[in-house]
Amino acid sequence: MGEKFSRILDCFNIQPYQRVVMMGLDNSGKTTILYKLKLGQTVTIMPTVGFNVEILKFSKAKLMVFDVGGQEKLRNLWIHYLQGTSALIYVVDSSDDDRMEIAREELHKILAE
Repeated sequence: MGEKFSRILDCFNIQPYQRVVMMGLDNSGKTTILYKLKLGQTVTIMPTVGFNVEILKFSKAKLMVFDVGGQEKLRNLWIHYLQGTSALIYVVDSSDDDRMEIAREELHKILAE
């Protein structure tokens, strides 16, 4: 059934979106990266509560990118965003030495899922 559906999409040159999730600690730069890719410029942003979703198109690739908030209270919800995900982008603020260990631990938790 899936193969037939793919053939139909190919006939219409319609490609389904690949689901990509961006995660990382709060203030690591996820939203800035997302909107830099989407708009080509840096925009003023507020801390993400919940998530942002944008469609990005690169050549033939169509990505639905979820930018998930990284506040400590939201991190337990991260695993729910991973179902059906094609790729995970984990953003680390390399200038935040104080939270590097926390970033490592959270990444290991996600990879264990």
